[in-house]
Amino acid sequence: MKAYKNFVGGAFVLSKGTKRVPNQNPSDTTDVLGEVVLSTREECRQAIEIAARAFRPWRATPAPVRGKIVSRAGQILRQNKEAMAALLSREEGKTRAEAGGEIERSINVLEFNGSQAARMSGETIPSELPNNFIYTIRQPLGVVGAITPWNFPVAIPAWKIAPALVAGNTVVFKPATLTPETATRLVEIFVEAGIPPGVLNMVIGSGADVGDEIVMNAAVRAVSFTGSNPVGVKLYEQGSRRGLRVQCEMGGKNPLVVLEDADLDLAVASTVSGAFGSSGQRCTATSRVVVVEQVASRFVEKLVEHAKTLRVGRSDDPETVVGPLVDKHQYDSVLGYIRTGLEEGAQLVCGGSKASGPGLENGYFVEPTIFDRTTSRMRIIQEEIFGPVLSVQRVKDFDEAIEVANSVSFGLTSSIFTHDASKMFRFVDAIETGITHINSPTTGGEAQVPFGGIKATGIGDREQGSTTLDFYSEVKVVYVDYTGTERTGHLY
Repeated sequence: MKAYKNFVGGAFVLSKGTKRVPNQNPSDTTDVLGEVVLSTREECRQAIEIAARAFRPWRATPAPVRGKIVSRAGQILRQNKEAMAALLSREEGKTRAEAGGEIERSINVLEFNGSQAARMSGETIPSELPNNFIYTIRQPLGVVGAITPWNFPVAIPAWKIAPALVAGNTVVFKPATLTPETATRLVEIFVEAGIPPGVLNMVIGSGADVGDEIVMNAAVRAVSFTGSNPVGVKLYEQGSRRGLRVQCEMGGKNPLVVLEDADLDLAVASTVSGAFGSSGQRCTATSRVVVVEQVASRFVEKLVEHAKTLRVGRSDDPETVVGPLVDKHQYDSVLGYIRTGLEEGAQLVCGGSKASGPGLENGYFVEPTIFDRTTSRMRIIQEEIFGPVLSVQRVKDFDEAIEVANSVSFGLTSSIFTHDASKMFRFVDAIETGITHINSPTTGGEAQVPFGGIKATGIGDREQGSTTLDFYSEVKVVYVDYTGTERTGHLY
């Protein structure tokens, strides 16, 4: 059976770890793509040492040259888009259409970051003293750790690795153990694009060993993490004790608000797309609908009618709209939350069970599920479920809608459906999320736009867009006194 290898110092090397787990297709667990060998802490330590040695020559490489390599990776990925999408669909469970969308987003990320290499400019600042010139420059940090999840196994690594490389850092990449095939292929694309040995390294392993070594190793200067809140908070606590620069993107419990003047058909279509696309396994998924009572019953009726038309099926079936959950752990967790919702007294109006039918016997399929008449005290409202489960909260008016939308600890994304311009902008002012949408789904983002949340969702600088290099570089201030004579009387 194929065993996935680490990539260290410019070569793929099989780990000497003794623990192995199968890489299964979540649509059909009898389809095994390969075997994941979990690396040891010592193997990760060696990768970090190699990355540290590669840092100085990579830093000395002109930024535009670094950017060309990243841009070339985007071009290679575009040439292999269909094959990469098929691989992603098989390994992670996205539908072909969703997988194609992720690959297109990844291409955009690589192209945008490649172009950023020519924009690593500083600023000139007037001095209070005569014959003095002050300017700033950006410089890289050193070795950067990138710890990524399974739900976007190409796009999220791309948007961490690309800016880190463009800024002049070397990278140790820990992909999710559920998606080693796509991670390996992404690294191969960077190699084909011309990345020098030691600059990009990949170590596949557990968070307890590989992840912990990345966070605690003194040679690592920064860690960018995307994943669950418990893991992210622990990582931040560990890293902060040694002054590590940390960036965490964690959970979401994203509200979509529907007011009485909303286009209900548009709101329903956007809710269904946001809640059940990618089987609800994305941090920007619509997990709550906050709808004013005046239109709530009509909205829920239309919502259920639409949700019941969604085809649940294998990810390789072109008719599939809702694919499988990624593995048994996620499948059991989602079904557990559905039971919790029933126990808490929420009204189940759609789904609620394992999906069954021809071809679904060996996969992790759950029906699109909708709860109505939920309250903010319920766990299904407060906790991230990460599956095709949507909860409806009814409110009396706009002001209560804002209060309810802000009643969770997360703050990633949100949306509102209304034609009232005043309420649109009042919503933008009041909603406690890092991203908000007007009359469009909670999901979606573009490579040239900053991405990230507030409250329990995000720690550190925003990812992507105009802020993408902030986390991966330091600003150095340079004072040039060109008087040619000794000067006294400086202010500081």
